[in-house]
Amino acid sequence: MDRIAQLKAFLAESPADSFLRHALALEYIKINDDRSAREAFEALLANDPKYVGSYYHLGKLLERLGEQHAAIAAYEKGMEVAREVRDMHAYNELQAAREDL
Repeated sequence: MDRIAQLKAFLAESPADSFLRHALALEYIKINDDRSAREAFEALLANDPKYVGSYYHLGKLLERLGEQHAAIAAYEKGMEVAREVRDMHAYNELQAAREDL
C-alpha cells in the first residue's frame, strides 16, 4: 500500500487527526498534486487552526502556485497562531518566509 492510501486508511479510522492530515498534504506535495495538497492543508486548518506547522507548508505551496498575496496571508495567520501558542521557533520560520517573499 502506498503512503497516500495508508494515510487515507488511518484517517478513515481517525478523521480528526491533524498529524495524519498534515502528513497526507505533504505526501501530495511529494507527487506534485498541488490541488490535493492545498485542499488537505486548508481542510486541516479549518478544523484545527492551531496546527501551526501547516501554515508554513501552505504558504510555500501558495508561493509555488504564484499566489503571493495568499502566501503572505498564510504566513501572517501562522505567525499570529504561533504567537498565541507561544511557539517562537515556528513564529521565526514563518516570519523569515514572509520576509523572503
